Amino acid sequence: MLFDTHVHLNADQFEDDLEQVLKRANEAGVEQMVVVGFDEKTIKKAIELVETYDFLYAAVGWHPVDAIDMTEEHLSWLEELASHPKVVALGEMGLDYHWDKSPKDVQKDVFRKQIHLAKKVNLPIIIHNRDADQDIVEILEAEGADEVGGIMHCFGGSVEIADRCLKMNFYISLGGPVTFKNARRPKEVAKHVPADKLLIETDCPYLAPHPNRGKRNEPAYVKLVAEEIAALRETTYEQLAQQTTENAKKLFKIT
Repeated sequence: MLFDTHVHLNADQFEDDLEQVLKRANEAGVEQMVVVGFDEKTIKKAIELVETYDFLYAAVGWHPVDAIDMTEEHLSWLEELASHPKVVALGEMGLDYHWDKSPKDVQKDVFRKQIHLAKKVNLPIIIHNRDADQDIVEILEAEGADEVGGIMHCFGGSVEIADRCLKMNFYISLGGPVTFKNARRPKEVAKHVPADKLLIETDCPYLAPHPNRGKRNEPAYVKLVAEEIAALRETTYEQLAQQTTENAKKLFKIT
């Protein structure tokens, strides 16, 4: 069985064929998934989905690209949602220096506020990081994020950055890019991370793994991620699937 720790089934790309997508996931052995909401629209849809399907769980947070749109009311809403029985994490949150919609200082402020909230409600956090390795790690260290830990989502950093995150009680999650032919860093990280700190994800509908690169990603493809990591680690697919599922359930406190 597989646990896809990061899906966006709440995205418009799945509006027309969600049932078929879920069926293919089930056939591929994907038994549980976390639907990640990152703004008002996607959070509402995530909650709707997890209240409809037993095998779906939710994470709710505010994406750094949209940090400039987050209000104190939104923060209070996230705090309310944190007590929902199917909400297992806060996020995705973090820093994104690729897009320039939200100024860096605004992103950092919104990121810190969400870390404080996570500590208050005692939920792990899911980190979005794009081109911001050093600032992400420094903020996590400064704000004592090790208290709650969480996931470095779709990790693309170096082994050295991974080690700093591991020291703070974070799991390293790998997605489609680990299957790309020239993805040196994700492959190095896949071999390096301790087995009990490794997670897998799709980030669907984005970042589809080889040989579906460039197409719409979907949860069934997390099997391709698991197969690639198993090969890199010279272990069996079954062992990799079991270990990453156990890790996800432990982090999200799912029995």
